[in-house]
Amino acid sequence: MAIVKPFKAVRATRDKIALVSSKSYEIYTPEMLDAKLAFNPYTFLHVINPGYKYHKQDISGEQRFKLVHNRYLEFKEDDIFTQDETPGFYIYQKITPTNSFCGIIAATSVDDYHNNVIKKHEGTLRERELLFENYLKNTGFNAEPVLLTYPDNNSIDGVIQKYKNKRPEYQFATTDKDTHLLWVVNDKSDIQQIANAFANIDTLYIADGHHRSTSSCLLAQRLEKENPNHTGDEDYNFFMSYLLPENQLSIYEFNRFIKDLNGLTPDEFLIELDTFFRIENRGQELYKPKEKHHFSMYLNGEFYALYLRKSAYNFTDSLSQLDAQILYTTVLKPILGINDIRNASKILYSQDKSDGLELKTKVDSGDFKVSFGMLPTDINELKTIVDAGLLMPPKTTYIEPKLRSALTIYEF
Repeated sequence: MAIVKPFKAVRATRDKIALVSSKSYEIYTPEMLDAKLAFNPYTFLHVINPGYKYHKQDISGEQRFKLVHNRYLEFKEDDIFTQDETPGFYIYQKITPTNSFCGIIAATSVDDYHNNVIKKHEGTLRERELLFENYLKNTGFNAEPVLLTYPDNNSIDGVIQKYKNKRPEYQFATTDKDTHLLWVVNDKSDIQQIANAFANIDTLYIADGHHRSTSSCLLAQRLEKENPNHTGDEDYNFFMSYLLPENQLSIYEFNRFIKDLNGLTPDEFLIELDTFFRIENRGQELYKPKEKHHFSMYLNGEFYALYLRKSAYNFTDSLSQLDAQILYTTVLKPILGINDIRNASKILYSQDKSDGLELKTKVDSGDFKVSFGMLPTDINELKTIVDAGLLMPPKTTYIEPKLRSALTIYEF
């Protein structure tokens, strides 16, 4: 039973939302960031990059977090941000040139995370967990929701469709040709229908935002200890999420780029691969896998197709059948000496939504010796692994939609 509740969002006024909301901070290059900050006084990037005001970009740690809080207060004082008077759900639709996504922004429970009602598919780094927990503690808000997915549900779909027939609170386009729409759900019967529908759903799955959800849970534990009057209903016991039906997720693969061959020549490396794979040299012909357990490889100026020899590989559980795990078990660890794929300096991950030529160009540049590609993981494979209590290797999935910051803000 999933606990999903309405909340009083802090958000920009209708006339400024297109200027205020931004992509995730990490997406911007320094040049892009400077341009946004210089020419848009309303962008939320001013809040999360507070040193710009003082022409000082190297502020970090708690000093930066406290300045973020101050910039946020200034946005509220200038009426760029206002808080809704009553709790509500927020239906958000993102329309891209190739896809349309529509789900519900809501508050979700840290207890559900601890009780495994909200399940994760990737591990997290302790250092990043603590860093973001400290950020949340000092700023007092979260402006970017965790992406959760749930089984298709007619009751929730009915409410969403009802509001999509109305004028949206927000409707704006961005320079990447995406259109963003948001409706406020504050009718009590509609709120109850949504909450009841989620209460009948056994499991929610984290699609994106593992560190954000874990950090929110750590903060909740910390604030509970500091609050002698803790009841469990405080805002810090929940975190902001965007809940999207499974059939609307888009899942892409991550390519793997390796900086060296662990002392092997290309020919020696191919011989090592022969133990687990049937290898076909495709020359200059771009090869992209069309089946599970098939891999593409670019080495020494040529493409290769790798087909797993199932007689040489032991499938023991659902994780062992995952292509990213197979590549780690048969190649990355034993042949290339990459034991910790989460922190290894020898490996780069890059999502692939294009024609696959990145496998070639990054290696031809001289920065990498070999690259690997595979089929994307599907949602059923992800759920099977998670439900078995297992975690997928890092950078197994690149999941869309990617969400904007500051469409709605959750305070605690």
